[in-house]
Amino acid sequence: MTTAAQPVSAFAGLLDQPLTRYIPGNSPTSTVKLLEKDLGVTTVGELLDYAPRRYIRRGHLQLLGDLVAGERTSFVARVESSSTRRMQRDPRRSLTDVIVSDGTGASLKITFFNAYTAQKELPVGTHALFTGKPELYRGNLSMTGADYAVVDTPDSVTDFTSQSGEVYPIPVYPESGKLTTPRITRAVQQLLLTADLDSLTDPIPQNILEREKLVGLAQAYRDLHRPESVDAFQKAQERFRYQEAFVLQTELARRRYQHASQPVEERPARADGLLSRYDAALPFTLTDGQRTVGEQIQAELAGTAPMNRLLQGDVGSGKTVVALRAMLQIVDTGGQAAMLAPTEVLAQQHYDKIVASLGPLARPDQLDGDPDGTKVVLLTGSLPIAAKRAALLDIASGAAGIVVGTHALIQEKVQFADLGLAVVDEQHRFGVEQRDALRDKAGHTPHTLVMTATPIPRTVAMTVFGDLDVSTLRELPGGRRPIHTHVVGLAEHGPSWERRVWALAGEHISRGRQVYVVAPKIGDDAALPPFDSLRDSLLAAQEQGDDGDGPEPATVQWLERLISAQPELRDARIAVLHGRQDPLVKTETMNRFAAGEIDVLISTTVIEVGVDVANASLMIMVDPERFGISQLHQLRGRIGRGEHESTCLLVTRSRPDHPGRERLAAVASTTDGFELAEVDLKLRREGNILGASQSGRKSGLRWISALRDEALVTRAREDAEVVISEDPQLAQHTELLAAIGRVVDENSQAFLERG
Repeated sequence: MTTAAQPVSAFAGLLDQPLTRYIPGNSPTSTVKLLEKDLGVTTVGELLDYAPRRYIRRGHLQLLGDLVAGERTSFVARVESSSTRRMQRDPRRSLTDVIVSDGTGASLKITFFNAYTAQKELPVGTHALFTGKPELYRGNLSMTGADYAVVDTPDSVTDFTSQSGEVYPIPVYPESGKLTTPRITRAVQQLLLTADLDSLTDPIPQNILEREKLVGLAQAYRDLHRPESVDAFQKAQERFRYQEAFVLQTELARRRYQHASQPVEERPARADGLLSRYDAALPFTLTDGQRTVGEQIQAELAGTAPMNRLLQGDVGSGKTVVALRAMLQIVDTGGQAAMLAPTEVLAQQHYDKIVASLGPLARPDQLDGDPDGTKVVLLTGSLPIAAKRAALLDIASGAAGIVVGTHALIQEKVQFADLGLAVVDEQHRFGVEQRDALRDKAGHTPHTLVMTATPIPRTVAMTVFGDLDVSTLRELPGGRRPIHTHVVGLAEHGPSWERRVWALAGEHISRGRQVYVVAPKIGDDAALPPFDSLRDSLLAAQEQGDDGDGPEPATVQWLERLISAQPELRDARIAVLHGRQDPLVKTETMNRFAAGEIDVLISTTVIEVGVDVANASLMIMVDPERFGISQLHQLRGRIGRGEHESTCLLVTRSRPDHPGRERLAAVASTTDGFELAEVDLKLRREGNILGASQSGRKSGLRWISALRDEALVTRAREDAEVVISEDPQLAQHTELLAAIGRVVDENSQAFLERG
């Protein structure tokens, strides 16, 4: 992976050496300086790890006059002209015709389909190596599509040509600024000549190399950047794919070992405690998944190693009940449990749900309470000063066994008497420092339970959350009604479809139900679109020749005006909710909606997490193609939480062939979040398996594919566990430790410390 310059580790070797020792040039325009400026590459290892994004496959190097129809070949030529035109049958698509010549008087036309990249990379005067299969068309040779690599001069390609005239696979690198593929290639080739790659110590143990049939590190680097065959670079890629998985899994195994080695107080369940009394009073039966996960957690809380568990479950799968049962087990031993929620709305809802669920057990100091119960305290930033002081006192004295709060929980003045369990809800909403700050409140190592309602594919879970034990809730509790989801395409249907959407909202309200309307943006009162319907805005955009994405995204402000004017909703009680509002206003609005005082809540995605209003039975998402699959599924999960039949309408103004329509169709086809997580992964292709860092900087994996490499990651995980069990500090695996240091830099700690 490419990272900024790292401090040279205690085991610094060739890979940690600065490039200036092997590639001369210190001027601002030298390749070394540009590598640092444009790519953040400063060391030998970082340049060697800067892998080609593709290769041009071999073909026999020929002159244009010697080309034969139907035979794959390679040739070096100069671009003489380039032109782009729209296809007559489909104006949305384009063709780029490039005329090339090789200086002998022969020329060839190469046509690229929708080739914006070719149009940009092959301007007139450019020399390139082209590889493809020419065909006869109307008596003349031409070529449709071709692999190509820009070269400095026609002679420079001879470096990649064998004695037989065949062209080796030529690497094409990701380019940046003035760093073109030829310039990067020259730097890498010079490094391969001057650096003693054979001195490298392999971070992968020899027995694993032999079992996996992996090439050695030095040869892998040579074959990655200067392969003599397709098989050579493929084997190099296989080697680095395994190395990346193994290095990361070793670090995760080391973290698991270190965490498990920390002492923790045993907190076994009590037969006559709050947990058993809570279970006895439950008005419903736990699902099989809730019971199984509950038993796992119960055993871990009673053990001598700290629990570090990720609980993932689809929307409405009952994670909060599992968490509450764990918290009660802690309280039964005299300890405290804290739940950290990302928003005040969600914290308030968790608090209300826990208090209602415990009943008298949550009111030990009240006349109608149970004296053997435990106090439940809410701590948020917007609490009145007096209430906040009382909450802090209850937390510090231990009177509060269960504490629910937002970021206010991790403020310096918050002191726990005996924090035994930290529960983090919607863990992806928090930074590493915030989660660690809550655990640090214990003064010792507490048990940790992190929860997410975003289902995670198994390979991603092993890679991103590999230092946690993962539990999954797949069943939905009894009583949940299915949600019927429909795509409403306004581009292909008349205005009656939009009128029917608002009429349906009126029908739900007339039956005593409530409605969510979700928009991608907040908007501005001073710049509301001058349209009285969604379809009018669509037609106006089409007349102006939109690029296929449709009109500007719908806003909360505009939808409030538009919905208020609908005849079916003229008497409806309408309110708006968005992130620019004061926290107190947001909390009050949600409380009024939950109390049934608002019929239609027009909101941005602030309702995505945790909002629980059983009476809401209809959600209308406007321009939903602007959201990802996971977000769409999370938003949809705000309805269907009660006994009423529920409907979700995905109202889109995008064209039927818009890429976002595939996401909408997937969401409409199933309510299974785990199935949608797999679909999402496939639609996003390889992506960056670790995502983007909390700071916004990309930091992730280069080689592993979450679609392809589950078996590989599993083997790497097993190998890593063996290594750590035999050598926990990696004292006998110094090069592996150095490899971890090069890959797991400060910016990627956020991904590996999610627990």
